[in-house]
Amino acid sequence: MKPFNTEDIKRLRAAIDEQEGTIVVVPHVNPDGDAIGSVLGLSRILKNAGKQVVVISPNHFPEFLKWMNGSGELVVYVNAREKAAQIIDDANMLICLDFNHLSRTGEMKDRVENWKGKSIMIDHHPFPQGFADLQFSHPDYSSTAELVFHITKAMGYEKYIDQDAAECLFCGIMTDTGSFNYNVSDPQTFKTVSELLAFGVNPEDIHGRVFDNYSVDRMQLMGHCLSECMEVFPEYNAAVMYLSRETQNRFKYQKGDNEGFVNMPLSIKGIHFSAFFTENDNQIKASFRSKGEFAVNEFATAHFNGGGHRNAAGGEVYSSLHETIERFRKLLPEYKEELNRTQLD
Repeated sequence: MKPFNTEDIKRLRAAIDEQEGTIVVVPHVNPDGDAIGSVLGLSRILKNAGKQVVVISPNHFPEFLKWMNGSGELVVYVNAREKAAQIIDDANMLICLDFNHLSRTGEMKDRVENWKGKSIMIDHHPFPQGFADLQFSHPDYSSTAELVFHITKAMGYEKYIDQDAAECLFCGIMTDTGSFNYNVSDPQTFKTVSELLAFGVNPEDIHGRVFDNYSVDRMQLMGHCLSECMEVFPEYNAAVMYLSRETQNRFKYQKGDNEGFVNMPLSIKGIHFSAFFTENDNQIKASFRSKGEFAVNEFATAHFNGGGHRNAAGGEVYSSLHETIERFRKLLPEYKEELNRTQLD
């Protein structure tokens, strides 16, 4: 992994050390396990260092992540716009985690974009927009949570990491690697996990809290999607799944209920490219996963206004669910040679 710029680490340490006011920590809109694990893990570390920290999420996050320390104090912007705006206006520092484009801040975009104080960005996605005063962009890391851990150590703040912080960071790494199934080609990731375990992290317990904590409705939703909302294209080694608003209502969908669904088709023999489309009120959210060398981030950037990592990416489009699925179907022939060349066996 690429080493940190020593001067940037010194600047970050000095900026945090001298802070006497509020530090606001922000994840991306629709935060996942890495986003929530990163902001709550870093928040805990900074609080242990005697700093005043408030985490403000653009919108809600899944129930299965609410066991993490600090989740109860997290401010949800769409629930408390005036309160959140006042906190931001009064803060001295803004730390943005797990995103590198202002478009990923939802309704908070204008406030983050017009922020006049000290701003820090820590993220592991490629092609950063470069909106912050101090930027740590490292796509070679498995997750932002792993990046936060190593930046913390480089700053000399390791003494402020406790079990609660380590659990949050471990959760971020675990979820963003699909339980260590992708984005883990560098041995450093497993060394990081080993170091986190030394703080008292129980991997089985955290895995259970995240993945064995679903409702009956969610399990029935998964079964329905697999049987009624999945199409397999063996000639392209690809598959697509989708989730309509009608299906969401039928199975009492809660945010996060479709977490991991995009990975399921990859369990089918011969399938190494999977897409999942979720119908929202005014857009279609796209998620892509792959095994092997097929670059889903390039696919997402070219066709679905998105981006991400080689094997895990996402995007969004402003058209109907039917039109989006049809677009995906029509694109597959263009990638047939590449998809057929990306064989794993």
